[in-house]
Amino acid sequence: MTRRTIHVAHSPDSDDAFMFYALAEGKLDTGKLRYVHELSDIESLNQRALRRELEVTAVSIHAYAYLWRDYALLGSGSSMGDGYGPRLVSKAASPADPRSALRGRRVAVPGKLTTANLTLQLYQPDCTAVVVPFDQIEDAVHRGEVDVGLLIHEGQLTYGDIGLHLWADLGAWWLEETGLPLPLGGNVIRRDLGPDTTAQIARDLRASIVYALEHREPALAHAKQFNRGIGDERTDTFVSMYVNQWTVDYGPRGREAVQVLLDRAHAAGVVPERVLVEFVG
Repeated sequence: MTRRTIHVAHSPDSDDAFMFYALAEGKLDTGKLRYVHELSDIESLNQRALRRELEVTAVSIHAYAYLWRDYALLGSGSSMGDGYGPRLVSKAASPADPRSALRGRRVAVPGKLTTANLTLQLYQPDCTAVVVPFDQIEDAVHRGEVDVGLLIHEGQLTYGDIGLHLWADLGAWWLEETGLPLPLGGNVIRRDLGPDTTAQIARDLRASIVYALEHREPALAHAKQFNRGIGDERTDTFVSMYVNQWTVDYGPRGREAVQVLLDRAHAAGVVPERVLVEFVG
């Protein structure tokens, strides 16, 4: 049987590694499809998707506003911040009104098309975003190169280790603002793959997530390879934050959250057009 190769791209961090464990380790029968994994930081994946280079990839929900004509969102694979999310941190203690205090400040962001940056623009558009690789933001804040850093990935758990102070959790702010979780990232599939291939990929990716959740110990052992030295306990915490019931399926509330976020981004002039979000699988 000739097998079709599908390139699946995602971030080299522990939550994505956990999510894709079953596919990466050959735990599932994927029939006529063979999956090859490509690892890169999320902003690089956003840019590659803009060039239509990838068949299936993790992207920021912000980036989806520029991708939706070529890609559909898969119904599984979301990274959803349910009352938590990207964190604004500084060397200085949190002011009484962090939102106002951000005006005019230089804020390190992990990429222009990240959802973290989009949410920051909704929270306080009058700050100056400075793009810094996500794994260098804590150090940039500590060295005083920027006033505030916007942390994603494991940095959300480690900033206190070097004496940084939390100013605001944008996922908590978003929940208070909208009553919805903050959809940070999702898996997208290129529309030209056709309905049959799309349906199988959707089934396989969902099955991989379910398998990891049902076989947590070996999936975590696999994920630890990508935890950037945060230790077993924090790896477990981080994976639990971003691989859970929302990841198996957005559900009606999660799908609403994606549409509301992109609608608000359009209303605020952060993205150029209104996006009609389509989910498949």
